[in-house]
Amino acid sequence: MAQSSRNGRLSASELSRAALTTVEELTGYEPEAVTALEWDGEFWRVSVDVLEMERIPSTTDVLGSYVVQLDEKGALHGYKRTGRFVRGQPSEE
Repeated sequence: MAQSSRNGRLSASELSRAALTTVEELTGYEPEAVTALEWDGEFWRVSVDVLEMERIPSTTDVLGSYVVQLDEKGALHGYKRTGRFVRGQPSEE
């Protein structure tokens, strides 16, 4: 785990790295990116996209979106896959 500040809380970049590592360890999939980081009043919710199925061409790869809940020290409190999508498809956001 990354070095934390004096008060024991992790920085945003440290929380992001912790989430990437957690998702990779739990799923076995290679993480692509942290796509969101937000405080829900109790935990940090970190969204991570991972490559679940590599295809040719890469625009047809299947990715999964996962949300990891971490406390301020980076300890895991929850995790779930929230969706799957094809890399080349536009988002509905």
